[in-house]
Parts: sequence; structure tokens; C-alpha cells
Amino acid sequence: MRAVAARVQRASVTISDDDGNPLRVAGRIGPGLLVLLGVHRDDVGDPALAATMARKLHELRVLRGADGTEASCAGTGAPLLVVSQFTLYGDTRKGRRPTWSAAARPEDAAPVVDAVVAALRERGATVQTGEFGANMAVESVNDGPFTVLVEV
Repeated sequence: MRAVAARVQRASVTISDDDGNPLRVAGRIGPGLLVLLGVHRDDVGDPALAATMARKLHELRVLRGADGTEASCAGTGAPLLVVSQFTLYGDTRKGRRPTWSAAARPEDAAPVVDAVVAALRERGATVQTGEFGANMAVESVNDGPFTVLVEV
């Protein structure tokens, strides 16, 4: 499993129709973490991975604490916006057209993404989400910018 976690001033995800016309806002946060989450085909069937990813994201010390030190969502109560992103497993080593063979199939990946979100909420995190498989417009105002790759 792979996530791109960006510290943001604010972020939102809007569900759009096939022509890109906005339909509704699925999730919106203020200062916190925007998490683009990709599921590898080998991640399916291992519930411990979802819990591990949730712990890493919740305890990731990339936010600014009240005293100016590095802090986490767990320490500050900052929210997370989690958006499924199978393209994180796109492979372009053999040319200009990505192959998606490493990404989990949608029907396998959706429960894993749901498990990560559930595990974050079980930890007490405030979590907003996109909508798995939907056409989404993700907007963010990055803070820093500070963006890291998190893998389990």
C-alpha cells in the first residue's frame, strides 16, 4: 500500500459527472492531511496492512504543533481527507503509457481503502473521503509544501 500525504491548509474533493461538471462535494477539510491512497494487488487479504497504514498516517509527524514542533494528526486532532488513487501504482519504466498491473482491481481495492478509513476513525481521527471509483476533482492548498510518500 502506498500513500502520498500532503500537509494542507485546506482540501476538498468534488464528485463530477463524466463531462467534468461538479455534482457535489464529497469531503472537505481545513488544516490537516490530504492522503492519496493506492492499493497494490498484493495488499488484498491482509487486514493488518490497513491498520498499519492508518497508524502511520495518524501518527505522521509533519504538521505544526502549537509549540512550533513537528506534530501529527493524533497529537493535534487535525483531520485527514482520504482519496483512493490507483494511479499511484502506474508503471512508466517501459515507455510513456503507464501500465496498471501492480494496482489492485477496483473490487479488491475498495474494501482495503474502506478498512484504512475505518481504522483511522477507530483511532479517533476525523476523516473525510472521496468516493471510490468516481470522477473526482481534488483541490488542495498545500502548506509548505510538505508532501511525503508513506508505504507499508
